[in-house]
Amino acid sequence: MFNKILIANRGEIAMRIIRTCKEIGVKTVAVYSKADAESLHVRFADEAVCIGPAQSNDSYLKMSNIIAAAEITNADAIHPGYGFLSENAKFSKICEEHKIKFIGASASMIDQMGDKASAKATMKAAGVPTIPGSEGLLDSLEQAESLAFEIGYPIMLKATAGGGGKGMRAVWEPVELQKAWESARQEASASFGNDGMYMEKLIEEPRHIEIQIVGDSTGRACHLSERDCSVQRRHQKLTEETPSPFMTSALRKKMGEAAVKAAEYIKYEGAGTIEFLVDKHKNFYFMEMNTRIQVEHPITEQVIDYDLIHEQIKVASGEKISGKNYFPKHHSIECRINAEDPYNDFRPSPGAISTLHFPGGHGIRLDTHVYSGYIIPPHYDSMIAKLITTAQTREGAISKMKRALEEFIIEGVKTTIPFHLKLMSHPDYIKGNYTTKFMEDFSMEN
Repeated sequence: MFNKILIANRGEIAMRIIRTCKEIGVKTVAVYSKADAESLHVRFADEAVCIGPAQSNDSYLKMSNIIAAAEITNADAIHPGYGFLSENAKFSKICEEHKIKFIGASASMIDQMGDKASAKATMKAAGVPTIPGSEGLLDSLEQAESLAFEIGYPIMLKATAGGGGKGMRAVWEPVELQKAWESARQEASASFGNDGMYMEKLIEEPRHIEIQIVGDSTGRACHLSERDCSVQRRHQKLTEETPSPFMTSALRKKMGEAAVKAAEYIKYEGAGTIEFLVDKHKNFYFMEMNTRIQVEHPITEQVIDYDLIHEQIKVASGEKISGKNYFPKHHSIECRINAEDPYNDFRPSPGAISTLHFPGGHGIRLDTHVYSGYIIPPHYDSMIAKLITTAQTREGAISKMKRALEEFIIEGVKTTIPFHLKLMSHPDYIKGNYTTKFMEDFSMEN
């Protein structure tokens, strides 16, 4: 086991990692930007090192500063959390070169699974269902036109280096293809410095369902069942739940087996997720792999009583997994509480929290780093808390969530609490009748 772990992140995930480290007797080092000097992760870590000014490029993304902080504090491992450097192959490699254990995927694994086109080819070779489309990157508009005719419209153009919905275009008819091709490449180039594109058949009425997996250094893997992440806005998840109301026992078994097959084929080490799109006929297709812990990991922990951060640390230190697959015993829902105004196109709302009251009671979990008087900086992601409810049934989890959201008071900034309250009362959500297109017709006004 490690003696000291540096946490190369901020906010609630840094607090989440600190808590597990304290429970297992591992010392922690927090790194922080000048904007985060008053953040709770700085207070509760055993040591803290300022790594630069507010801008991410000069602090949380500054690899040399983070490695220097690890060396001067004698940290023997780095946990990257999610976002920032968590899926950066170069950073993983630098950690290895400095003999500091990166609690995450190896550089080669991140490279292999981080590029969507190569990841799809790998999964196809592993026998995991993939969406019909291009075998690799498209060379030209003419090739795109030919392939679209072959697989049939509608199709989806995707940037190979994409993320967050950038470089993606749905194309419903041949006359739309050229414009979509040009705008997607331009956006991808501006966002990622890479305009490589590939094509997939557009899955109609899709659900975004991911399978949590954990693999160890022997090449064995297990799954921890699914999470339904279909309620999204501009490809950004808003709420997640497990088990999925769309899932059947047979489909859960098939998707779990496919995820384990994928992880063992690539000899994946650590925690990760295999992301699938599932169509209205319950056919599922590999979409991508996330080689890190997910924002929504707490709902899995709640329904199977399993500390995923602890498991990450154990696997990174060389321990073996049990090999047992896990299935949900309860139902859990997570609402991401963002400092955004849902009545104004979810515009970010940084600033000082003047009044704060947290919900409580049976089946309520809150992962957060904010407190009364905390100033939310404008430089980072707007998520300030994750509210998780757990009950024996989905109806019970929704009922608890409504009650908890009503108790959750944040004043001084706008938050997404009103949105989540409206969502929990939406007839289609209550029925579990939603897809990734759900938010296209959702309105705060009616």
